[in-house]
Amino acid sequence: MDHHILQEYLTAHQFPTIKKTRKKYLTYEGLQDSYVYILKNGVIKTSVISKDGREFNLRYINQLEIVSLLKDEYSQFIDAPFNIRIESSVAELYRIDRVQFWRDVNESRELQQYVKDYYRVRLLHNMKKLQQMLMNGKFGAVCTQLFDLQEKFGVPVKGGILIDFIVTNEEIAHFCGITTASSVSRMLQQLREMEAICMQDRKILIKDLEMIKENIIF
Repeated sequence: MDHHILQEYLTAHQFPTIKKTRKKYLTYEGLQDSYVYILKNGVIKTSVISKDGREFNLRYINQLEIVSLLKDEYSQFIDAPFNIRIESSVAELYRIDRVQFWRDVNESRELQQYVKDYYRVRLLHNMKKLQQMLMNGKFGAVCTQLFDLQEKFGVPVKGGILIDFIVTNEEIAHFCGITTASSVSRMLQQLREMEAICMQDRKILIKDLEMIKENIIF
């Protein structure tokens, strides 16, 4: 997606921003809201709650991006489609009246294209995530999540790629549909024994990315 279009729109209108601290929720699934939120800086996580009360993580977002789905443009209020929680120490987000946002989109061909690309990219991501969950099994799902994390937070360092963001075993479990953090712990231990990863100051260092990829069906 061409994020400079979104940035130019935000800069031109000087929309207000809000700040939230770590572990605070921006929205809850099913809660009515009248705003569109766009991440300015920080890290947030989207998730949904299953009928049996378990949390399933969808994705981390750490760059300029619309973080709340737009849905019906004619309603002032919509039900939030998922939970949005702050994962960095602080996150700052633009907050825009959703009716105004849609009015602006309808008046700008560039913004219309951006929104179309937004939906297309999100749809492709969700399809890819579902495919990997169904085809890889639990161990492959953990490897898939590590691969995704290094794409989003990876920093090349001596000895491999450091996932420069602390992610707990519980959070990985919620991304992979695994019931317990202890199951993830065993799989990470297996990867350590294979010398594919190691831990560095509570962060995961991927020592052999190819070995991770060997356990993923793309």
